[in-house]
Amino acid sequence: MDITTLENWLWEAACSIRGPLDAPKYKDYILPLLFYKRLSDVYEDELQRLSQELGSDELARRLAQADRDLIRFYIPEGCTWPEVRRSPLNLGERLTEAMREIARENSRLQGVIDIVDFNATAAGQRILDDDTLARLMEILNQHRLGLDDVEPDILGRAYEYLLRKFAEGSGQSAGEFYTPMEVGTLMAYILDPEEGETVYDPACGSGGLLIKAQLRLREKVAQRLGKEPRALEPSDIRRPLRLFGQEINHLTRAIAEMNAIIHDMEAEIALGDTMRNPRFLDEDGSLRTFDKVTANPMWNQKFGQEVYENDTFGRFTRGTPPSSSADWGWIQHMFASLNEGGKMAVVLDTGAVSRGSGNQGSNRERDIRRAFVEEDLIEAVILLPENLFYNTTAPGIILVINKVKPHPGEILLVNASKLYAKGRPKNYLTEEHIRQVYKVYHDWRAEEGVSTVITTQEAARNDYNLSPSRYVATNDVEPPLPLEEALVLLAQAEEERAEADAELEKVLAELGLEGWRAKTSRDGDQNLGIGPVE
Repeated sequence: MDITTLENWLWEAACSIRGPLDAPKYKDYILPLLFYKRLSDVYEDELQRLSQELGSDELARRLAQADRDLIRFYIPEGCTWPEVRRSPLNLGERLTEAMREIARENSRLQGVIDIVDFNATAAGQRILDDDTLARLMEILNQHRLGLDDVEPDILGRAYEYLLRKFAEGSGQSAGEFYTPMEVGTLMAYILDPEEGETVYDPACGSGGLLIKAQLRLREKVAQRLGKEPRALEPSDIRRPLRLFGQEINHLTRAIAEMNAIIHDMEAEIALGDTMRNPRFLDEDGSLRTFDKVTANPMWNQKFGQEVYENDTFGRFTRGTPPSSSADWGWIQHMFASLNEGGKMAVVLDTGAVSRGSGNQGSNRERDIRRAFVEEDLIEAVILLPENLFYNTTAPGIILVINKVKPHPGEILLVNASKLYAKGRPKNYLTEEHIRQVYKVYHDWRAEEGVSTVITTQEAARNDYNLSPSRYVATNDVEPPLPLEEALVLLAQAEEERAEADAELEKVLAELGLEGWRAKTSRDGDQNLGIGPVE
């Protein structure tokens, strides 16, 4: 199925449930149904294969029921997609029970396929009545989703499309939802995972970055064996990656599980708030560590200072981030989750590598950045083009941190802001753009208008500003500050002012001047007066 066919199909499916559901909720119903149909079609494919080998459909079904190792998943009699679809009476109830029965028969699908009650009501009325549900199933029945019909990434592509079309304007913050496929591919190339390694995403969403890492490994093994990646046998990869992720939203977590299952990948996806309650721990209660860490956390997320101050895992030893942006909180969590030879790549707002530089006095983000630079942990910063990400037109950056840098004392800065193809509604990276950026990184070279290599001393002279656009000129006018970034800077200024006021009140209290504070005189000079708080 080509991408245009997929998108037209999903558009028709979404239009069929307009009215009963808010647009951002479309994916919560369409994706589980797509997953169910994919499982059912693959089950029929595997029964057909067994039937051809045994010469009997009935014997194939009996063997599949008796020996579950012969098939990926077992679907009980009466619970396949065609059987449920042909019974429109009490369809919501029938569909929900069929998915729950499949989950009971397949432990890995528990909490994955059975997450939606298609018979649910709100204010005494069905959310999706049986007629609407039947219409939706008929539309989704237009295409077969078996092993030879679609690529394994069908669910990820569907998730991407539904977010792009219907999540914008739903109040979600920039970068929270989905990492564009090509950005995930570039990150997987940079991380370059090896067989048997562990890969962790603390804000995994639909699991796309974890899956991209495994796909990169498959590509490497295929090149070594002279095969196409799709032609690999399971035995060709002697030790697949072990994938771990955490996601705060239970529906999105289920989608990540679905995505891994469709790709025939083993992934452990935990539910919970990573910053407040990281779920991957060692027996002694400390954070589990991994070979590779990858993530696109919500940009400029706001956490109260108590999250950092009450941390019991030793994550924020290089400084406490401001309440206005948790970017360097996420970075420190990811770094604490790396093993001794570990490497991480994270997508963040561009301001994460420049905010605070050039300011007088201290700045929390700049001071944390300084600690990472002085410890020679930052390997590369890649500035991405604008308008790649859903829900924002702002560009992002990929920050690469490596505990074993092959080029100590150096930082590669790549300005890829002009390496994109124009799309509607979003820009995108072509395969050539991905190869170009990765080659610059792999070869560790400066290229005029694209990249440069600086020393940690040069970073210090520039007050730890690591924005590639500061060092690599593209001969363009500096773009205006994105609105999201301006709001973060404003919030940080307010936070710093409040801290300064608190410190001043403390000093005045020590001088016996409680309830008073310093004020500049009305004529604008810098002499300090003392007056009551207004």
